[in-house]
Amino acid sequence: MKTLSKLALISSLLFASGCFKTDEKTVEPVKEQSEEKIRIKTAHGDIIFKLLPEVAPITTERFKELVDQDYYNGLIFHRVIPGFVAQGGDPKGTGEGGSGKRLKAEFSDLKHKKGTVAMARGQDINSADSQFYIALDEQPHLDGKYTIFGEVVEGLDTVDKIKQGDKMLSVSLE
Repeated sequence: MKTLSKLALISSLLFASGCFKTDEKTVEPVKEQSEEKIRIKTAHGDIIFKLLPEVAPITTERFKELVDQDYYNGLIFHRVIPGFVAQGGDPKGTGEGGSGKRLKAEFSDLKHKKGTVAMARGQDINSADSQFYIALDEQPHLDGKYTIFGEVVEGLDTVDKIKQGDKMLSVSLE
């Protein structure tokens, strides 16, 4: 009888403390990170970067639209500065062109480290279009000023081989 009384007491304490109670309103959904990746084929090898839609949803969607349209295929890296960035995405190849659709800036707390993929822009913070860059090293002076939307997960050695004028042979969604 003592054992039964102890179990009843433990049971009532657990219920009173809410251990068995589920309240769907208090359960926070886990925000999953994207598993979508972009593959850039170059003469030096492939660069694969994961997209960060949880950080930059507008930019990520637009970039995927352009990839689906084969927009980047055959474009060059028109600006490559060792230790700084490799930049591409301009159909003119001069750094002055774009797709014609400006994007609202989506700044975050992410840091520019080697392999960070972000949108290039002009003086206007909402002037990013189709041009993007890959950071070739840490760039803390760019933090919070450009929309980061990706991170290289494979091919950092290939990124280091990119030279100005090298082509993006193809760019595809993985």
